[in-house]
Amino acid sequence: MADVARAAGVSTALVSIVFRDAPGASAATRARIKDVADSLGYVRDRRASKLRQASSRLLGVVFELQQPFHGDLVEHVYAAAAERGFDVMISAVAPSRDETSALSSLRHERCEATILIGSRLDDEELELISARTPTVVVARRADSSGVTTVRADDTAGMILAVDHLIELGHRRIAFVDGDGAPGSDDRSTGFRRSMSRLDQGPAMIVRGGLSEDDGARALDALMSRDDPPTAVVAFNDRCATGVLSALVARGLTVPGDVSVIGYDDSRVAGLSHVALTTVSQDARRLAGAAVDAALALAAGDQASNTVLTPTLVSRSTTAPPSRLRRDDAAG
Repeated sequence: MADVARAAGVSTALVSIVFRDAPGASAATRARIKDVADSLGYVRDRRASKLRQASSRLLGVVFELQQPFHGDLVEHVYAAAAERGFDVMISAVAPSRDETSALSSLRHERCEATILIGSRLDDEELELISARTPTVVVARRADSSGVTTVRADDTAGMILAVDHLIELGHRRIAFVDGDGAPGSDDRSTGFRRSMSRLDQGPAMIVRGGLSEDDGARALDALMSRDDPPTAVVAFNDRCATGVLSALVARGLTVPGDVSVIGYDDSRVAGLSHVALTTVSQDARRLAGAAVDAALALAAGDQASNTVLTPTLVSRSTTAPPSRLRRDDAAG
């Protein structure tokens, strides 16, 4: 603001009046100051009316546009923030817009804290961001004491899924992983840990990803094996729907021929024509805990990391293996 005042030949108080749209400056002076600010590349606050307040009461949220579970979380963040008297400004990550760009756009919005959902930034970057702005990372682990996280226990969630299949009688169980996505390592660890009880050698894990296409490609690779699985656990619900589609395309039934489990309990999982068995991270509780942590940090208080216990939601895509496939697996 001082640079604008110097270039325009006026006081910083007058520049402040103009930027706040307060009375006390002529139309010509306002136009001249704004022109000078634009020429200097000065970014004026888009919420100038909030400058009179001690607090903007605004939380920033960065999320991936193409991930249904992220959308569920954002919906609950809005509700949790409103209950606490705050509003939310969102900035989306998309194929044409990376996370750094999404974060950058929030820097001009006077957010009191930022919530990053499923961030793909490394721990060092997250620590730098957290040092500048009160920040909470949701739905992923961060191995840094300088980063506050709110997440579900992904290892425990995967153990729930695999144990459910084992109890149904499945032995050839495959995991379609997240291809390095946040939470992928923990879920792979849980899968291996649960499968180790069967003493069947190396766990059947194939490269997957976050999309339907990733799930379909992984299923094709699994079914080309000499020992195709009788059950598949996918990294997330979206990937699981790709597995379901690929099974139908092969003329196989779910769960008659192959059982399928997703992860997240996103809206798509509960649709009547999908009815996907899945692991719930409890989006409502995650969002509430994230907002509470963000507000604590914004107030200058400490916020401890939160790890929630996931639950299994059993629907129509899991069942005991058919006798033919069970006997084949036993042989």
